Amino acid sequence: MTGPSAWWLTGLPKAEVHLHLEGCLDGVLVTRAAERHGVPPHPAWEDGRPVISSLGQLLDYLDWSCALIDQPDELFTVAYDTALRAGVSGARHVDAIVNPTHWPAWRGRLGPMVDALDAGFAAAEQDGQATATLCLSVKRSQSRQEALDLVAWMLEVRHRRVSALSVDGDESGGSNTPRFVEAFAEAAQGGLRTCAHAGESSGAQGVREAVELLGAERIDHGVRCAEDPSLVAELARRGVPLDICPTSNVVLGVVPSLAAHPIEPLRRAGVRVSVNTDDPLLYGIDLAGEYRRCTEAFGWDEQVAAQLARTSIESCFADEDRRRQLLAQLDAYMGGPPHGDASGAEETGNSHSSA
Repeated sequence: MTGPSAWWLTGLPKAEVHLHLEGCLDGVLVTRAAERHGVPPHPAWEDGRPVISSLGQLLDYLDWSCALIDQPDELFTVAYDTALRAGVSGARHVDAIVNPTHWPAWRGRLGPMVDALDAGFAAAEQDGQATATLCLSVKRSQSRQEALDLVAWMLEVRHRRVSALSVDGDESGGSNTPRFVEAFAEAAQGGLRTCAHAGESSGAQGVREAVELLGAERIDHGVRCAEDPSLVAELARRGVPLDICPTSNVVLGVVPSLAAHPIEPLRRAGVRVSVNTDDPLLYGIDLAGEYRRCTEAFGWDEQVAAQLARTSIESCFADEDRRRQLLAQLDAYMGGPPHGDASGAEETGNSHSSA
């Protein structure tokens, strides 16, 4: 049976809820910034993007590239182009993760940094592109006090673009989740949304801690929960969404291949899952292409693809009115006339294979 066409998957209304702004820096922008600073090209640079095969390499590259970005107009461009690319893939809303530790030029200037990103996203929205919120993230290696300081800033400023507290970075080397418990509690009590990276470089226990200790509403990645059937059943029972990034998991060695990815067994077990890109410009992918690769690998039909799109919208951090609007768009898309291949339509995403 033929699965959904690339054209249909691109048009499917959806949200992107696991997207790092640090992974959305265009190679041309980075190259120009490096030239302005007199910095040589990154040693792993190849064909317009870095060659990355491990989480350590990824984090090193993010630190290198983001350190070059010190102008408000560059941040404006990153935000605008991120929303534009999202729209091209059919994403109507984006929750973009930003970790201030990757951006040393903006240390002590978080307000101007967020303002510049806000201006770019606002301009994109005015031009009919995806809406967006920012999830400000603390790195796993940071201290309890640094996390509390970030939350204090978020609650004091109450910036319209900032929706959530996140935690990301390398989860390996022993659990450090308890040090962030207070920060997540204060964020939730202050009305902020919460999400947490877990179950990528940490095992199932990392996912359990993110849910039970941090009270995270969404788990970014979370795929190694599959190592603990009791946890899988608990996630399904509680309806905790997993924001899964299939290609990223393959590239970074979390799973050996797309065919072996646990997203389909987790979905069949009743866990709420969504498809996302993580760091799309570093992996040469886009959201519509991720949907296409997954439908081909797992035999998903239109109803299954729409189920995942619905989870992405329901779990996104847009305000209630926007989520209601996006769900109505999805319902209209699914309830309209049958969708087939459009004559002359181009397939979205590049030929990067995760299998």
